[in-house]
Amino acid sequence: MTSQFVLTMGRDALTLLLMVSMPVLGAVLVVGLLVSIFQAVTQINEATLAFVPKLIAAVVVFTVAGPWMIATLVDYLRRTIEAIPTVVG
Repeated sequence: MTSQFVLTMGRDALTLLLMVSMPVLGAVLVVGLLVSIFQAVTQINEATLAFVPKLIAAVVVFTVAGPWMIATLVDYLRRTIEAIPTVVG
C-alpha cells in the first residue's frame, strides 16, 4: 500500500461525502433561510417554526434522493472492498 493510494482513497471518500450530503444540506439551508426571512418580516420568534420545515425538507430530500445516495455509497463500498486484495497482496 503506497501513500499515493491512501491519499487517493481519502480524497475519494471526502468527495463522496460532500456529493452525497449536498442535496440534504442545500435543501435545509434554503428552507432555513426562507424561514428566517419569514420570521424577521413577521417578528415571530418560534423555535418550532424554524425546526419543523427543515425536518420536512430533509425527509423530502431523503425520499427523493435516497436511492441515489444509497447506490452511490454501495458502489464506493464495493470498489473499496474489491481493492483489498490489491492493497494487501
